Amino acid sequence: MSDTDKIKGPASYFPSIEKTYGQPVEHWLAILRDAGDLKHMQLVTMLKSAHGLGHGHANALVAYHLAKAKV
Repeated sequence: MSDTDKIKGPASYFPSIEKTYGQPVEHWLAILRDAGDLKHMQLVTMLKSAHGLGHGHANALVAYHLAKAKV
C-alpha cells in the first residue's frame, strides 16, 4: 500500500482495534448501533467502561459510527 492509498481518519485505527481486542470492527459498530441515541462522549465512555477499550480506540469507533449515521 502506498502513502496515497493509506487509510486515513478513524478507520486507520481498525487493524489495531481488531488485534488488541480480538473482535472484528463490526462487533463494536453493532454495539454502538444498539446503544441508541447517545452523544459522542457518552458512547466513548460506554465503550471504555463496559468493554475496556482505550480512549483513542473508542473515540475512533464512535467517530466512524456517527459519521456513517449521518450519511
